[in-house]
Amino acid sequence: MFTIIVKENTQEMAQAAFEVIKGVLDKKPNAVLGLATGSSPIGLYKKMIEDHKLTGRSYKDVVTFNLDEYVRLDRNHSQSYYTFMKEHLFDHIDIDLNNVHIPDGNAADFDAEVRRYEAELSKFHVDVQVMGIGSNGHIGFNEPGTPFTATTHIEALKESTRNDNARFFASIDDVPTHAVTMGIASIMKAKKILLLASTSYKAKAIAAMIHGPVTENCPASVLQSHPDVIVITDKAAASLLADEGH
Repeated sequence: MFTIIVKENTQEMAQAAFEVIKGVLDKKPNAVLGLATGSSPIGLYKKMIEDHKLTGRSYKDVVTFNLDEYVRLDRNHSQSYYTFMKEHLFDHIDIDLNNVHIPDGNAADFDAEVRRYEAELSKFHVDVQVMGIGSNGHIGFNEPGTPFTATTHIEALKESTRNDNARFFASIDDVPTHAVTMGIASIMKAKKILLLASTSYKAKAIAAMIHGPVTENCPASVLQSHPDVIVITDKAAASLLADEGH
């Protein structure tokens, strides 16, 4: 079940997304939040930080799980998702880092790491999972062709995904080839999903997710069977939808 909210710009998108998170935290101060990286959620995280500083909202009892992390990128690297989360959110709120969960992209044993992460995730029920969408329809780093039954695993990144992310690195050669990611089945367990997308570059993926067939060729299409998905886009990302107002 999709609730589609189309906004004028990313600032309005961030405010709308924050209202969703605020609603969850107002009811449950110890909520379990699924978090994402990339450009899409940055505005949301800024709003969360502003709210923390202005209202004193505490995150000390909040538990977080990140969707994914690059493989073989030092966690202190400027482009690691560990660094991203600290810079864009965790360093600016009072979250207990013992309650923060991010996959270990430098695990000595990746089979053990994916089992560990999935087992830890299974101890909780994510109240709201924040995510973006890839231009090829991926969610998390679940690329086209990933089984809907997949749990946390190592994913080989498509060249299109690596090209999309190359802008964050010195060159395409520096972009990791693999990532640890929550699986589609793991993501679908969340009570609520909050998906953010902007620019016309994401329009085809958004249209396929909402109006296309449910197929592993577009991993995000599985969300058609989730009971509570809020999609917040700008007008460009919603441009191929049948009705931008719904």
